[in-house]
Amino acid sequence: MWKIIAIRKIFTYNELIFWVSALLLLYFLPGYKDGQSLCISTLLKLGKCPGCGIGHSIHDALHFRFSNSFQQHPLGIFAIIIIFIRIKQIIKNTLTPNEMSHNKC
Repeated sequence: MWKIIAIRKIFTYNELIFWVSALLLLYFLPGYKDGQSLCISTLLKLGKCPGCGIGHSIHDALHFRFSNSFQQHPLGIFAIIIIFIRIKQIIKNTLTPNEMSHNKC
């Protein structure tokens, strides 16, 4: 039983670290140039994929440049909202006491 709880905690903290790190990296991205992309589809000259521009969009939204953000990708602001909600859920779940520990005799 304790192994399952330990695995869940490790996964939870890894997910929290992942989302916070991703937002920090996107925030501190250096200025970008036209044509600069990490998209595999664009790098292979296959054209733009549906997610192209979302990283730039998140970067602009984190710097409160909402019109630029929307021009880069219309779902960038929505993605940030979802990520912040998920971070809040993870923090809330890790800070609340485990119901299993209260049921012990």
